[in-house]
Amino acid sequence: MASQERSMPFIKNLASSDRKIRTSALASLQHFLSARQVSAALTPLDILKLWKGLFFALWMCDRAIPQQNLCNDLADLIYILPREAVIPWLRGFWSTMSREWTGIDVLRLEKFLLLVRRVVGASFRWMKGGGGKDSQVADESWDNERVHDILSLLSEFPFALDEELKNEEGGDKQHQEEQDKLAPRKIPVGVKLHVLDIWVDEAEKVGMLEESDEKAQAILQRIVEQVDILEKRTISPAVRVRSKESLADDRLSANKVEQNTGRALGNDIEMAEPGDGGSWDGFDD
Repeated sequence: MASQERSMPFIKNLASSDRKIRTSALASLQHFLSARQVSAALTPLDILKLWKGLFFALWMCDRAIPQQNLCNDLADLIYILPREAVIPWLRGFWSTMSREWTGIDVLRLEKFLLLVRRVVGASFRWMKGGGGKDSQVADESWDNERVHDILSLLSEFPFALDEELKNEEGGDKQHQEEQDKLAPRKIPVGVKLHVLDIWVDEAEKVGMLEESDEKAQAILQRIVEQVDILEKRTISPAVRVRSKESLADDRLSANKVEQNTGRALGNDIEMAEPGDGGSWDGFDD
């Protein structure tokens, strides 16, 4: 572990108050992660340390445009990682957000909401075998294994039924203690509420709502089922309400069918009602 940490000197620089140092550190991280033999060997503790640095890099980032660019860059890091390193990397992200969320002040919250949105969107694109934000997702096919992995992460973190998280165990005592300090104990309600707010938006962007794409519809149904279970079994009233609102989104195919059925029924009733265009000849004798 010590040798691995020495090979990542940019970790502390990611949280520097100097913008140039942070930018240089991010470039170093991208170069570091692009080396397959290095990124594939990252331990959960390595990833948690990296995400802690990235979290505070965004924390220190000022002004809207630089914040948006940094959120995009952080979300797109998954595209330079080897396949086997993506899910551990994303698990580190969700763990970090869960650990730090309640400590984010209101003035900084918006940029972290954007980061979560960008990561959810990047994760959905990755399910299509996408190569980044500029890839043509409409021309790519859904990867079953990637879909399973991303949906499992959603059920493990933002759509989890349990508030308590079970941390990974392994390694020596010192390693475990260090990892426990960086691992979250609970999944904040705020994280769940935000993902419930945005997941349909991000699913639409990658074509998951296309009714002509049977595979996309099957994936969409699996997410809907996760949210449905969350609504029925969560102990949080806020999460229950937000889950219900999410499932009622007009863009979901099931709701479109209900709307069309209701509209047709309304038309039938209207046609069955007597018209008022005729003349009135008074009461019959």
